[in-house]
Amino acid sequence: MSQSNHQDHIPQHGSAKNYVIGFILSVVLTLIPFLMVMNHAADKKTLFAVIVITAVLQLIVQLVCFLHLGSNPEERWNLISFIFTAIVIVLLVGLSIWIMWSLNANMVLG
Repeated sequence: MSQSNHQDHIPQHGSAKNYVIGFILSVVLTLIPFLMVMNHAADKKTLFAVIVITAVLQLIVQLVCFLHLGSNPEERWNLISFIFTAIVIVLLVGLSIWIMWSLNANMVLG
């Protein structure tokens, strides 16, 4: 087996341009809620909404630009494994909270 055949199967990652765009978007999405909170630019409900929205956008930028999760054939298995892991974590946390709430409700009544 030659060395060139082995290197043909190595997936290509993002370019420097992709990393720079991701970094700039990450900084902007961090500064927006930070400056709004520091300058008391809005009421608490609006600030909470801005923080949640920018956090979700930040997550998407991190996943696409730095972790290279996408729908390309080379990246599809990474995306599938990430989605499976997220589902398992949501189920574990959600069902654990439900079990604790249920136990607490039954202990108070009993």
